[in-house]
Amino acid sequence: MITNQLTYSELGINPEDIYIHMGYGPARPDKATQTETLAMLAEVEAVTRPSFCFFITDGILDTDNNTLTAMGHDFAIGKIIARQLRGSQRYAFFVATAGDDFEKLRKVTVESDDMVRAFIIDSIGSVITEKTADRMEEALADLLNPFGWHHTNRFSPGYCGWHVSSQHDLFSLFPDGRPCGVTLTPSALMLPIKSVSGVIGLGPDVHHLDYTCGLCDYKYCYKRRKSNK
Repeated sequence: MITNQLTYSELGINPEDIYIHMGYGPARPDKATQTETLAMLAEVEAVTRPSFCFFITDGILDTDNNTLTAMGHDFAIGKIIARQLRGSQRYAFFVATAGDDFEKLRKVTVESDDMVRAFIIDSIGSVITEKTADRMEEALADLLNPFGWHHTNRFSPGYCGWHVSSQHDLFSLFPDGRPCGVTLTPSALMLPIKSVSGVIGLGPDVHHLDYTCGLCDYKYCYKRRKSNK
């Protein structure tokens, strides 16, 4: 298993990333919100140590039943993900997280009852998590490139028809069940909250595509928000 802890600067976050996630699109928020966002980014940078981990394994994709079997577990991934994973010869299971220190800061901010700051730090946390997962994909690509292999998009339980309860089976694939220090509640909520997990297909004939939101009816998906910026 490959594990890597990053510095905040390695994520390459800029304020526009946060504004887009907050729903402003190409526009900028008012001056007060910009000032508060920049101040919070400075606080976050001082404490945040995001990390990712992943491993590669064999698997059997059944596109008739829309399942992926790996390491003795059957994942009902749904037809959208099954279709996107076609042609994969192996699979990477991953977890990426903003980390415990960010989670502590997020909790303190939320408990302060300042709704603006709570909204801003929630958006910052989501961007950190996605950027950390992006760095994970880059590390994965570096491993694959010498062999002429490629990777698909990353797909997570809770999206595109893959039920979030599969998190428990997914986490059990990792050596100690706590990848990157992330744990699960009985309802499959990840702790720290700003974390993401999932699977990526690997092989010489697979491709990383723009997210095809027209195939999915989940209107709250972060990828849909990103594609509409």
